[in-house]
Amino acid sequence: MIELSAPFTEEKIRALKVGDMVNITGRVYTGRDAVHKYLHEGGDCPVDLTDQIIYHCGPVVVKENGKWVVKAAGPTTSAREEPYQGDILRRFGVRGVIGKGGMGEKTLAALKECGAVYMHAIGGAAQVLARCVTEVKGVSMLEEFGSPEAIWEFEVVSFPVVITMDSHGGSLHKEVLAHSSEALQGIL
Repeated sequence: MIELSAPFTEEKIRALKVGDMVNITGRVYTGRDAVHKYLHEGGDCPVDLTDQIIYHCGPVVVKENGKWVVKAAGPTTSAREEPYQGDILRRFGVRGVIGKGGMGEKTLAALKECGAVYMHAIGGAAQVLARCVTEVKGVSMLEEFGSPEAIWEFEVVSFPVVITMDSHGGSLHKEVLAHSSEALQGIL
């Protein structure tokens, strides 16, 4: 298990390879469809994403005793962000993306170009992953987009992920698709 802690520098990120199991400690920003589309279309980002990680997540966050508390923080399907992700990596200097299901060729090319990685989080483990969020540091665009689509700023400790797309052009998703296609042809 690799311990990856902030700052998320290009050097640290380029050292990661497909298949690496990683525990993340530091700041993570959530971002789903509305935020990606908004930023892709030229919207101003209310937070500095330079050398940061975007988590494709629509968390369940509630206020308890005047403080935000994360109840569930599972990954959402990343493929929906494929039209936007490469541009956002380039424009904002993002070093990592967390989600589930992988992403396509445009994102893979941007990861290589920018020195970034795609990290797969465990789907169906929203409550377990929420325990890794030690503090909600802030929220942006809550009124514009609503709670699941807002940019939540989380402090995380030992947040478990697997590198499935790296900054060297490696993609576990691409490999699985190729093997599956080959197996299917053998069956047919």
